[in-house]
Amino acid sequence: MAEKKWLTEDKLALILGLIIFGLSMLNFGGVDPLGWAVKINVWTDASKIFSAATGAYKDMAGLLSLILTWVFLTAVLAFGVKALGGDPKRFAMSFALVFFISYCCFALGNYATIAATPDQLKKFNLTWAMGLTGEAGFIIALIAGILIGNFFPGLAARMKDALKPEMYVKIAIVILGAELGVKSVDALGLASSVIFRGLCAIVEAYLIYWALVYYISRKYFKFSREWAAPLASGISICGVSAAIATGGAIRARPIVPIMVSSLVVVFTCVEMLILPFVAQHWMYGEPMVAGAWMGLAVKSDGGAIASGVITDALIRAQAFAIDGVKYQEGWVTMAATTIKIFIDVFIGVWAFILAFVWCTMIECKPGERMKWGIILDRFPRFVLGYVITFVIMLLLCAQGGDMLKFGKTAIADTGPFRSIFFILTFFTIGVVSNFKKLWDEGIGKLALVYVVSLFGFIIWIGLFISWLFFHGVKPPLAS
Repeated sequence: MAEKKWLTEDKLALILGLIIFGLSMLNFGGVDPLGWAVKINVWTDASKIFSAATGAYKDMAGLLSLILTWVFLTAVLAFGVKALGGDPKRFAMSFALVFFISYCCFALGNYATIAATPDQLKKFNLTWAMGLTGEAGFIIALIAGILIGNFFPGLAARMKDALKPEMYVKIAIVILGAELGVKSVDALGLASSVIFRGLCAIVEAYLIYWALVYYISRKYFKFSREWAAPLASGISICGVSAAIATGGAIRARPIVPIMVSSLVVVFTCVEMLILPFVAQHWMYGEPMVAGAWMGLAVKSDGGAIASGVITDALIRAQAFAIDGVKYQEGWVTMAATTIKIFIDVFIGVWAFILAFVWCTMIECKPGERMKWGIILDRFPRFVLGYVITFVIMLLLCAQGGDMLKFGKTAIADTGPFRSIFFILTFFTIGVVSNFKKLWDEGIGKLALVYVVSLFGFIIWIGLFISWLFFHGVKPPLAS
């Protein structure tokens, strides 16, 4: 598809993300323009899978909300495709398949037996659940996409015009900035010592993580810089978002961050199944250490926070059963969430640093002067959108009162769209993941680097740093 010179997919993602963000900002004027967007719920009753995002539209049928969301996204994205020089009609036909298959996967991942965390079992009348949260939908979408892409080429071909994982994830990241801006206000209201410890832990951990993963990838696995940098960011900073941002900063081929992202999703699921239970058995005496560990070790936003929720419930139950200590709910989750929020902010900083390094030290020819214009051109525009939405919401909501209330309503509007774009990302990553091509590109070696790095030192360094900064910090006792 020929692109107009002035507009790239990266810039388009920035524009579309800001359009959705801009509409949500009408909440500050008392108007809720996107509250009809479909939100998916953890369910056992199929009639309760879908609902509108906000209470202003609580009487809207879930299926109507789903249809309206599909129509809205089709119109917005088709407009963007046309601006890039593509065929909006062909895109719309392909997107219908991509959207509804992706959302079916998301719905399945939210089935209570799969998604319910220990603190939700009673609500759904369950005695056991896998506890993977709705994040399991991402795994199901990825697997479904892989099956379609590798075994149903005819169906995959019909989706071809809407297989745009990079564009979807970039839009999601722009929207994510607004959500984190609001959540950061809550974090600023927490005990200053917890925030300070979290910031110190992040800086120390990730400067160590990134350097080690990059070094191992280059020296022992012989990966090029193009592969080593996104892999180091994906494993060490924040998974999918960091890999995509790094790929843009160093001008890597699109397949590079896509392959790293697919590995992140798979290993996040593995971590969610293991780490909370490790924390339950060995760390119930240091609950805040356990929460920080989830934030530092689990490589996706939803995965880390979900792991924090699971760990919170497991550790409180274990501490009460063994020591008779009853901690207040939510503090372990808060530790994981606070650390993850500041990690996400670090993505934009790191993308700029890498763009600077690549322009001035790696790709700069002898005698050639560094030009700031080149660095800025390399800086991913969607990361700029992420920073813009983050700062705007942080400044507005930091005023508290009604401004914070309106901000929370605004992100309730954008949250479903962020989730939708992420589920579209994972499904389309699966569809475009041709196993033979991926194997030729070296996904086996990538997975090996991931295993060596994650289980060889990232988990353990993260645990040590969590202990170093949060040892002895206890949640308040429940009354």
